[in-house]
Amino acid sequence: MKRETKRTGVFTRRALLIGGAQIAALGALGAKLYQVQVVEGARYATLAETNRVSARLIAPPRGRLFDRFGVSVAGNRLNWRALLIAEQTGDVSATLENFSRIVPLADHERARIERELRRHRRFIPVTVREFLSWEDMASIEVNAPDLPGILVDVGTTRQYPLGPALAHIVGYVAPPNDTDVAEDTMFALPGMRVGRAGVEKFHDLPLRGRAGAVQLEVNAVGRVIRELDRQEGTPGQDIGLTIDSELQKSVIARIGDESASAVVMDARNGEVLAMVTNPSFDPSLFNSGVSQAQWLEWTRNRRAPLINKAASGLYAPGSTFKIVVAMAGLEAKAITPFDTVNCPGYLDFGDRRYHCWSKYGHGSMDLRAGIKNSCDVYFYEVARRTGIDRIAAMANRFGLAVPLDIELPGTRTGFMPTRGWRIAQGKAWNIGDTIVSGIGQGYMQLTPLSLATMAARMATGRAVQPHLTRTMGGSLAHGAKAEDWPSMGVSERALHAIREGMWAVVNEQGGSAPLAKLAMPGFQMAGKTGSAQVRNVTREQREHGYKSENQPWELRPNALFVAFAPYDAPRYAMALVVEHGNAGAAAAAPIARDIMTDVLTRDPAGRHDVPPQRVAEGNRS
Repeated sequence: MKRETKRTGVFTRRALLIGGAQIAALGALGAKLYQVQVVEGARYATLAETNRVSARLIAPPRGRLFDRFGVSVAGNRLNWRALLIAEQTGDVSATLENFSRIVPLADHERARIERELRRHRRFIPVTVREFLSWEDMASIEVNAPDLPGILVDVGTTRQYPLGPALAHIVGYVAPPNDTDVAEDTMFALPGMRVGRAGVEKFHDLPLRGRAGAVQLEVNAVGRVIRELDRQEGTPGQDIGLTIDSELQKSVIARIGDESASAVVMDARNGEVLAMVTNPSFDPSLFNSGVSQAQWLEWTRNRRAPLINKAASGLYAPGSTFKIVVAMAGLEAKAITPFDTVNCPGYLDFGDRRYHCWSKYGHGSMDLRAGIKNSCDVYFYEVARRTGIDRIAAMANRFGLAVPLDIELPGTRTGFMPTRGWRIAQGKAWNIGDTIVSGIGQGYMQLTPLSLATMAARMATGRAVQPHLTRTMGGSLAHGAKAEDWPSMGVSERALHAIREGMWAVVNEQGGSAPLAKLAMPGFQMAGKTGSAQVRNVTREQREHGYKSENQPWELRPNALFVAFAPYDAPRYAMALVVEHGNAGAAAAAPIARDIMTDVLTRDPAGRHDVPPQRVAEGNRS
């Protein structure tokens, strides 16, 4: 009995211990469940949702560029691409190896991907391959289980409908580099591009926009099941340019195969209507990457297709500069319109002879005749009387060798010599330097854009500034009227005298540019020719019958022409440089005549026939 009671007690204690252990275990389990389901329920729900939902930033559509009539000159098109998110794969190398079996990757592509993976955080998608075909996308989706971290995404890429025609104005975009990403982390997003040249670079910030986000439902292997939510990014601002794209193409066609540049402006408000550089290049190649072979082809081309010659090319202005020398002389009262200079075909000064382009001379020349005949001896004397510093100051007032308000990075100001500049070099300024400056030779170097500005200011008497931006985000950016620009502050009588001389150049019998005369009833153009030497011609060469047209192309003078029209109510101004064209009257004047005829026929500054909603309703893709 006692033994039985003892056995029962032992059993009861064991039962209690076991029961207590079970209760403790159940209590711990209950506590854990409470912790998981109640206390930390929200966190685990978020983690579960994260496993099911993939949230990604998406690059915003880049703002578009339009010409003055709503024609797209830079837009966006759809781009299917494969992305890699490093944190969603355990072995990046294995994933890339599997991907390359489906869509082959070149060595330089693998190197780029690895470089970007090191540069970015693991949750930021890296572009593996862009511009996928439907076959490539189907293969990637079928093999998704073997490609953890790889996803197919659609974005946009830049396109330039007019290609080389506007390459130097619009510019181009390219993938961001390390410096760009350090400045703005949005550049780490796939598909983001940075403006590298032209208007694309100048207005890069407003064109970028702001990033959006997309939520995708994915399965256990990361395959996208469906899109749950999408918040589009804020597109970059659309920008309207002053350019008339049809006029631009027409100017290019007229220039033909010449290595040349031309600028056409609205002389009243400074809007640039056409800015041509020939030859050009395809800007879309920079979007996907320029091959080494293509780069070498561009850089080895002696006609320099990558340089915007209109805004950055530097040339001696030749005789086109004579109108500024004349203005400087008149304003300084060094001459009057009626003072005469005898031209026997040369000017002897000191121990040097300065030749006129006409070896037989022009005889007695006043201001009007001097401009009409482009008499070098007349302007040698005007420059000698006026002095280089007064000439340089007047040149600056007319937009030469000073910064211009133009939205093109890399635009050069050119150079205008002065006595102080020469002295700062430890050398004396010689009177001979002033004499040759009177015909636009010597040290000075100017751009076609500045010469067009000079022509516009001469035509209107106002300090117009050239510009390319007309609207931003639908709002008028530049709408300056003629009266909004300040006066040049020069004598109207002097302006009239020089304009008369420029009219005689083109329209009067014996003028130096009869090939520039317009064949349009009721319209007349005023202009000035220029032929600028690119090498010094010695007296010995002249005595032996030197002829520039017989020299190799790169040693011939540049041919120039500046003009404005209509003469009685100036509206358009232009400048043209034909590289190594030899004579401005023969090579540049006929081209300028045809361009101005087309401009007056189209009248882009006077047209208002495009509905304002055309830009707003354009297809963003």
